[in-house]
Amino acid sequence: MTYPTHRPRRLRDNAVLRDLIRETTLGPSDLIYPVFIVPGRGVRNPIAALPRQFHYSPDEAGKMASSFWKKGGKALLLFGIPEKKDETGTSGADPEGPVQLAVKEIKDKAPELLVVTDVCLCEYTSHGQCGVFSRGRVLNDPTLELLSAQALSHVRAGCDMVAPSDMMDGRVRVIRGALDSQGFSHVPLMSYSVKYASAFYGPFREAAQSAPREGNRRGYQMDPANIREAVTEAELDISEGADIIMVKPAGPYLDVLREIRHFTGRPLAAFQVSGEYAMLALAGAAGAIDYKEAALESLLGIKRAGADMILSYLAPEFLEW
Repeated sequence: MTYPTHRPRRLRDNAVLRDLIRETTLGPSDLIYPVFIVPGRGVRNPIAALPRQFHYSPDEAGKMASSFWKKGGKALLLFGIPEKKDETGTSGADPEGPVQLAVKEIKDKAPELLVVTDVCLCEYTSHGQCGVFSRGRVLNDPTLELLSAQALSHVRAGCDMVAPSDMMDGRVRVIRGALDSQGFSHVPLMSYSVKYASAFYGPFREAAQSAPREGNRRGYQMDPANIREAVTEAELDISEGADIIMVKPAGPYLDVLREIRHFTGRPLAAFQVSGEYAMLALAGAAGAIDYKEAALESLLGIKRAGADMILSYLAPEFLEW
């Protein structure tokens, strides 16, 4: 009988040895926790579509952030849900808006925590589209000024980084220019460069009350069938001044993540979106999977594909694990 010369199992037989040769690792500094902010005080309400996630008022967000930091958490991404919405989402730039107030509360309670803010109009417009909406279309250029005003309001409130998610052409250049002209050239910008028109956003849209009232977002978010276009989008955002680029969603688009990783050495983020999280949570609750093991495996897969950082609702549980 001929026995194998090469035996990869030799390096798997001992737990310490497995740790020593592990190629991909996950730690608290790899994760950014998405959080939903609502008006008011003393609000910490569970979100039906997202198990173990909550709507926080600014004061409660400050308390949560303090606890998150003490447990080893490093970064939050804030989404805002305003008290009033209008056709152009003007409340997104309100200095007394929920996100702006939450930034101040969080920075007061956990000053070293990295606070990133989502910049988009979908949560703030009465029609639910990500920009100025007219005759069934989102108008690109009129939206840019509104986005830059929103980004400036977040930075003036004290956030550490802004993250435009709208997918308007040229928004990175306009926001970068607005920040630089107002003395905020030190503030980095993380762009949702490769954001697909995905079916996996459903729970988020319920949580953020941002589902379009008319039409859809396929006119500006990317076609899930395309990958070469993803490289073009990333290339454009880098040329316009993006410091970090993002692929969203993460799990169904690992091939895209890998392609972007090969394309650029810039820091690369991936967003494990609400639908990905909800599937894990609901399958775990039903006993169909080992929730913890499957959740960790999903994060490892995203990191292995090339992400330097992962935006995930799993972040608080990861710290406990």
